[in-house]
Amino acid sequence: MSETTNEPDVQVVDNPDAARFEIRVDGALAGFAAYRDEGDRLVFTHTEIDDAYGGQGLGGRLAATALDEVRRRGLLAVPQCPFIRAYIDRHPAYADLVA
Repeated sequence: MSETTNEPDVQVVDNPDAARFEIRVDGALAGFAAYRDEGDRLVFTHTEIDDAYGGQGLGGRLAATALDEVRRRGLLAVPQCPFIRAYIDRHPAYADLVA
């Protein structure tokens, strides 16, 4: 007997043309974290999750993936966005990224 799952396909991708990280659920845009690229740092300016996807932990997943990418690229993060700032405050492992 094979087991199937109804878990949605969730992906976070950087969309540099739009200057934002996007989170997609089953291919549909569920939210984004907008940034301004300043060379050695990404300034996070606004994070938004569509109301239809609220309460599913997508904002945290988006923030973590975006910050992991900042670290991977050897950049710093400037959390002007209150959501990203609060996420870093709650997850001190990212504090070293803050410029």
